[in-house]
Order: sequence, then C-alpha cells, then structure tokens
Amino acid sequence: MSAFTPASEVILRHSDEFIERRVLFAGDLQDDLPAQLETAHSKVHTQQYHHWQTLSRAMGENAQYSLVASAEMVSDCDTLIYYWPKNKPEALFQLQNLLSLLPVGSDIFVIGENRSGVRSAEEMVSKWAALNKIDSARRCGLYHGRLDINPEFNAENFWGEYALDDFTIKTLPGVFSRDGLDIGSDLLLSTFTAHTKGKVLDVGCGAGVLSTLLASHSPKVRLWLTDVSAAAIEASKATLAANQLEGEVFASNVYSDVSGRFDMIISNPPFHDGMQTSLDAAQTLIRGAAKHLNMGGELRIVANAFLPYPAILDETFGSHEVLAQTGRFKVYRAVLSRAAKAKR
Repeated sequence: MSAFTPASEVILRHSDEFIERRVLFAGDLQDDLPAQLETAHSKVHTQQYHHWQTLSRAMGENAQYSLVASAEMVSDCDTLIYYWPKNKPEALFQLQNLLSLLPVGSDIFVIGENRSGVRSAEEMVSKWAALNKIDSARRCGLYHGRLDINPEFNAENFWGEYALDDFTIKTLPGVFSRDGLDIGSDLLLSTFTAHTKGKVLDVGCGAGVLSTLLASHSPKVRLWLTDVSAAAIEASKATLAANQLEGEVFASNVYSDVSGRFDMIISNPPFHDGMQTSLDAAQTLIRGAAKHLNMGGELRIVANAFLPYPAILDETFGSHEVLAQTGRFKVYRAVLSRAAKAKR
C-alpha cells in the first residue's frame, strides 16, 4: 500500500474538506491514505487483516480490525469516508454497522470505482441519508450526504448457510463462495483421499469448506485455518462448530501469523485484492510453503489454468504435478523434498 488508488486520488481532490474533521475511514481500503490525509483526527475500521497490518504501523490503536466496528471507535467521529467494495451485501453489512454508530448529522462520503457498482450506494442508504454525486474522476464516483437517522444493526441478521453433502456451511457477506461451493474448490476437493493424517493448514479458508470436507473423511487430521477477512474467520469458526469439528482459526496474511510446520497446506488462493488483480498472495503462499511444511509434506492448491503458478512451483519445490484439471482450473501438488529444502 504505497501509491494511492484512483479512489484515493479523488478523495485528495477534496482534501481541504477534511482538515478540521474527525474522520473514520472504512470499507475496501487499498492504500495508506488514512495515515496521510490531513485531518483533525483519523481512525480506520477494516475487516481485512492485511490492510490493518499496514495502517496500524502508522496509526496504532486508531486502526481497528474486526468484523463489526465498535461504538468506541466510531462515536467520536463526525465524518465517514467509505471505500465501496465490489460485493454489495458486504457494503450493506459495513455501512449499516457504521451508520448505526455515527452521530446523526455526520457527513458521509462514499467513493468507489464505477465498475464496482458504487452508484448503488445512493439507494442502499436512502432510508438513513440522502447521497448525491459530487465528483467523477479516475473512473470513480464520489457521493456525499448527511446522516439523518441511525439504522438498526444486528450482525446476526446477515448470517446465511447452505448444505453441502451432509454438512452445514455458515456464511457472511463478503466471504468467498458465500452462496454455494465454487467450481475451483469442488475440483480441489475431488483430489482428497480418505484417511489423510497429520497437521493441515488451510490458507484463505473462506467459510471453511475445504477443511470441513477434508475432515469429514479424514477424522485424524488436525486443522489450522487462516484468512485475512474477519468475516471469513467468523464464518469458518461457525462452520466448524455447526459440524462438530475442531480446528484453530485465526487471522493471518498468508503466513504472517503462522508458526510451526504442517504435513499439508491447502488453498484456493485469491488473485484479486478488492477490484484489483493481484497474484501477490498466491506467490507468497507458494514461495513460503517450504518453510512451513514438514519433510515430505505437500502443498495442494487450485488455480485458474492461465495463471503462471507452475514456474513458481518448480522454482520452489523442484517439480510439481497436476492432479486434476478442467478447461478453467488446475489442481497442483508439490512435495517438499530434501533437495528442495536444501535450495531454501
């Protein structure tokens, strides 16, 4: 998070507006503008752990990572700058949470790329504030209004679930595969065999689908699940509990908070960060795997077939194999050998 995004560049066009304001930044924060914009006071709430890691280094306790913003974090702010995410239900969850806590009369600024559907913000918050478009630049729209009434917010109302085989998958807005099993994860699951043993790390766990299905036919596995999304962390915890499974679930930016070694690392890694294409997480996942695998341990991931992961797998492990593939996806397996470890 160094260069400013187009959305932040639009905010900077109005920088004089915020000098004397107590600003809460929230939503799909992709850079460190909250730490740099001149204001009377700035705070950040984010559901993304990797964004919090960067912002907390500069802002300390004024940056908060959690599923739900706290009243203490929000109540002394008089302005919200909300970065619209690509997921509309996620935006509703976050905005309803934040607007339920902000003082009536607070100014609301919503900024987002046009392709993300930011124009939906006007209708979404119309019961609580009248938003009007005040700027359009860098393929982004900036909307402004004042909070007329606090909405009621109850996070429990946003939970969803679906059945997968004989299991219950619990979900929240913004969680990957919220409405059902995605094709890539289904292909990866097809490669699992019964009676897998040992320690398994599920990176980018989402709603906990991979771990739940793996444990269903391999009860001797021990599970660790990580994700950057606070919503995914809570969904995975709920999914394990709903299916009477045990596992340690915690926030981590790939391996940032992971310790120890594992017998298997599994993942359906993302190749987007918000609206932007990014292979950083997947590349970090592959290159760092050797430091977190036991000898003979394996990394097993599914990815879009066009992504350049085979070369990185071979560079890291010396070789790889394709366990399954369709026209769109491939499941890759790479095993940590002594030769590969010696290269590290």
